[in-house]
Amino acid sequence: MLVSHRLIFILNLLFISLVSSIDITVQSTDSVCSAAKIVADGMWNYYEGFKYGGTVGMFAPPNYWWNAGEAFGGLVDYFTFCDPDNSTLKGWIHDAMYHQAGDKYDYIPANQSMTEGNDDQGVWGMAIMQAVERNFTNPDSHSWLEMTQAVFNTMNARWDDEHCGGGLRWQIFTWNSGYNYKNSISNGCLFHLAARLARYTGNTTVYVEAAERVWKWMDDVKFLTEEDNGNFRVYDGANIDENCTKVTDLRWSYTYGVFMSGCAYLYNITGDEIWKTRTEEIIEASLSYFFNNQIMQETTCQPSNLCNNDQRSFRSLFARCLGLTMLIIPEFEDQIRPYLEKSAGGAAQSCSGGSDGVTCGENWSHSGWDGVYGLGEQMSALETIMSLVVKHPLSVETGGQNRSNFAAGLDSEDSENKNKIDVTSKDRGGAIALTVIVLAILLGGSIWMLF
Repeated sequence: MLVSHRLIFILNLLFISLVSSIDITVQSTDSVCSAAKIVADGMWNYYEGFKYGGTVGMFAPPNYWWNAGEAFGGLVDYFTFCDPDNSTLKGWIHDAMYHQAGDKYDYIPANQSMTEGNDDQGVWGMAIMQAVERNFTNPDSHSWLEMTQAVFNTMNARWDDEHCGGGLRWQIFTWNSGYNYKNSISNGCLFHLAARLARYTGNTTVYVEAAERVWKWMDDVKFLTEEDNGNFRVYDGANIDENCTKVTDLRWSYTYGVFMSGCAYLYNITGDEIWKTRTEEIIEASLSYFFNNQIMQETTCQPSNLCNNDQRSFRSLFARCLGLTMLIIPEFEDQIRPYLEKSAGGAAQSCSGGSDGVTCGENWSHSGWDGVYGLGEQMSALETIMSLVVKHPLSVETGGQNRSNFAAGLDSEDSENKNKIDVTSKDRGGAIALTVIVLAILLGGSIWMLF
């Protein structure tokens, strides 16, 4: 099996090496899927699962576990809408996503306890929710829906009323740097999953109530705010030591995306106009801040060339969420689609670098490849291109599978003992060393961002 994987991978490389650049006609599904195939094939360049001794479901450093969650969420859509008859590709995606589920099938694998935060688990939850809404082939033992419910339940169980009046911390485990920080993306993932599970299952009590609680708390601590000029903003987060009063006012595209699409899902299931209004406010703020001449960019860091490896991947989730939003609330398609079409064209023409000639770049306004490359660039380009052809997400009511377990994860140690896990002394020592390194990087990055 490994030999066949490598053979197919090499054939893909030979195919894309014959292509000098990617041309795309944004109104043509065939053209979009042809472009998406080249970009998706390029993502497998970074995959560790085919290598001897590599880990199934993981990509090469400096990519973290959560980056794999980003990647496979996009690959589910690529398979579903562009290559549904490719059984080999389906097997790769299925095996990778299931392999990372953890012993309790809640996406808290023990071997990621030194790096996994609430946002990391939440991004994997978004990936397997893609599988749920696309009727992607279920594992035999635990359905994607059951595992998404376990992700939601274990995250929701960590809601912390003792500090800042509520909210999720950035980190799950006490020994990881950032444990005392509460951030918007972790809470946004909980909000987003609650909204999607509400719509998918039709449960308008547990899930909608959870989403409403997150939104209210975010508003109370001013992580969500509307400026005097009407520009809606979603800020990064704050430290609990100051009771979340000193808000870090950095803005990131994926945070806007998860809240935007979450609001759209809530409007779809509840019919409450407040969620439509909030969706529109975030759309307008997003189109204003995260685009330059209608081409998507990570505005907080990209123009100054300061984006780190994680930040260079944020647009993958942002583009996915923009696409979902205009499907869930079709009235917003005329507003969103021109930005996605121009961004897809810019992304495609940037995929003209590297030794294969189709490596994607970071700056899509640049003519051709800008010399920046990585998994983040590939999957951001893929999701933006795919946003033009993805279809309306399923629900149980519209034909989605219903292997459900509303109590999934609630009887696990990860729920009962929210911030502890069994680790060896060797692992704990490694965590301390890693914490020192990460803290140094964060402090250095903060100083750069300030200037």
